[in-house]
Amino acid sequence: MPMDDLAVYLDEHEAMIVKEFKRRIAVSDGDQYKGLIHLNGQALYRMVIEYFRSEITLEDIKELAYKVAYERNRAETNIGDFVSNVCMGREMVIDLLQKGPFTPAVLMPALLKINECFDVFLVHAVFKYTDLKDDDLEEKKLFIERSHKDRLTILGQMASSFVHEFRNPLTSIMGFSRLLKEDYPNLPYVEIIENELRQLNYRVSQFLLVSKKGAVYKQMEVFSVWELFDEILSFLYPNIVDVNVDIKCSIDPTFQLKGYKDEMKQVFINIISNALDALHKKTGDKEIVIEVSQTPDRSLITVSNNGSPIPPDLLSVIFEPFFTTKELGTGIGLYVCKEIIERHGGTITCESTDQLTKFSMQFKPCDTCKSGSMSMSHPI
Repeated sequence: MPMDDLAVYLDEHEAMIVKEFKRRIAVSDGDQYKGLIHLNGQALYRMVIEYFRSEITLEDIKELAYKVAYERNRAETNIGDFVSNVCMGREMVIDLLQKGPFTPAVLMPALLKINECFDVFLVHAVFKYTDLKDDDLEEKKLFIERSHKDRLTILGQMASSFVHEFRNPLTSIMGFSRLLKEDYPNLPYVEIIENELRQLNYRVSQFLLVSKKGAVYKQMEVFSVWELFDEILSFLYPNIVDVNVDIKCSIDPTFQLKGYKDEMKQVFINIISNALDALHKKTGDKEIVIEVSQTPDRSLITVSNNGSPIPPDLLSVIFEPFFTTKELGTGIGLYVCKEIIERHGGTITCESTDQLTKFSMQFKPCDTCKSGSMSMSHPI
């Protein structure tokens, strides 16, 4: 039979083909199996012979493909070299038969079988290799996430202990500064001291919120969003004046939210402070716009600014803990914001273009909260 003749011919030239294949294969220096790669080529060569003789099936070729895929994955080398070597082996087998004493009528079905054999092997090998790589990446990702969470837990515990010890004297200093102001109302620099202490207390509160200890024993309350932003902008007034920014607000005075007011205050202080930082070096008009709206399905609060945009490749990681682009930043501000918003059953997103950077916070409507039917624009 013609296929038997082809198989015999391949048998006779096996040693020569394997030797030439070993000489020509692409091998990475770091491949721990580099001395065995030619043996995989020889195994595939034998499979072609056995396939000609109908001694094996495509399922057997698949098993070899999986075995080689496991090996290539453990070798941690470029899959491109593997594909190149397989294609080269196919060409060597075809060239060998074309140089043999066979007519085109005999070679044509043989070439179809060779291509089928190599195609099945290559498809299954690459498919399995990809699956194995995906599993490895997922395992590494889980390991990194677990390690990251462990480090965050330890760091959070350390920060919490330090911050609690730090806050006690800070509270005393803030109290005595108020007494000093009452006893000596004309004493210079007291206002500056009080403002700096409030800023320091705000940073301390951020660390407490990261450790979750800032919310212990607190109860949710219904509060006015209008009054909340009034307090926030009063607190940030020195920074607003320093940056020389125009604050525009569109807030319904009757709009209310239910939650931890101090935590929500931290969120908006942080986002507005970031906006002020983005506008600090901007020339021309500087603007921060605060808008609040409500529908039967959601409450939406947005804070936007026309400062420097956030690069697109960083938008996906700005809410990660300890990520910061500021020289002296802690990298916990936006992370704390996200934690607080989600603790209130809401979501926070950010979009940024050359013209505008906008933070949007959505909440479920509060059944016990009141809101008028109209919004109005009013500068606080």
